Amino acid sequence: MFFKTRPKVICIGSASKDIFFPTSEGIVLETPEDLTAQRKVAFELGGKYRVDDRYEAVGGVAANVAQALAKLDIPTAVYSNVGEDEIGQWIVSELERAHVSTKLLSIDPLSRSDLSAIIILTQSGERTIFHNRDANEKLAVVPGKIAGAEWFFVSSLNGDWKANLRTILDTAEANGTKIALNPGQHNLRDDASAILEATSKSELLVLNKDEALELVMKSGVEASDVELNDERFLLTALHHAGAKIIGMTDGARGAWGSDGKEIWHCPIGYVERVVDATGAGDAFSAAFFAAFVLGKTIPDMLRYGIAESGSVVGQYGANWGLLTVSELEERARPLVPERL
Repeated sequence: MFFKTRPKVICIGSASKDIFFPTSEGIVLETPEDLTAQRKVAFELGGKYRVDDRYEAVGGVAANVAQALAKLDIPTAVYSNVGEDEIGQWIVSELERAHVSTKLLSIDPLSRSDLSAIIILTQSGERTIFHNRDANEKLAVVPGKIAGAEWFFVSSLNGDWKANLRTILDTAEANGTKIALNPGQHNLRDDASAILEATSKSELLVLNKDEALELVMKSGVEASDVELNDERFLLTALHHAGAKIIGMTDGARGAWGSDGKEIWHCPIGYVERVVDATGAGDAFSAAFFAAFVLGKTIPDMLRYGIAESGSVVGQYGANWGLLTVSELEERARPLVPERL
């Protein structure tokens, strides 16, 4: 899909092909002493496991969020990098089929398109992702290509990500573009100070609780384990670091939203069946952000995010369960956020 004018939102980050392998063989281990990875999955070393079926979908945070926004009638483009290969051609065609503009998608003849193998535990829908980034390790953000949009949705960045982030921040400042930030864990671990700077220059910060915890721990805040496990403490600390509007998820426990004055929590509500949790975070981020763009309140932003993620987890991949605006409103209606 090609827009006559600049898209309202440019999603910057990764686009890949995801291949899903469902299995019930993994054993979940509880490791509460590891604050940043409190649950792990184990398989027999040297084991070989048969899967009854496999599924394929476009992946990568930028591509996932762009597809969700396009489904909600928000003109959106993806700024990413794919290889000049069969996978890259497939990614382009799938994005265009989803009405996402690919005009800013670079096709690199010297790279292989990004590819992910995702192990899904069928008993819970939880996943473990093995990904190879080749094309997006060479992603370079060019100011002239991204100038003019109303919003940048900045997700997990690869390659020389700090230089790319600096370009995004400078371009946004020069053009009055607003930023929604959804940082990746490797960005947080590599240079939390760069993410904190971007946080202070963004209108919206969306992340999961583990990422919030990691960012707060690296911000210099002194806190006990009890405080670091408390959602209100984490949100308050992030506001002190410069965050304006925050959306924070924690799997089956739902999500929290805050503007620095009020904190709201929304449970996940009724989900008929969790097939695959892979796209839940991206779906929440997209709908939470879309509600903000549409002028909704924080409770409504949470309702939108939870409703979208609840729909997506019912199918494999991050795009098959995406909702239209009317479908999202209907699914969000029974959800009742609580002010804390």
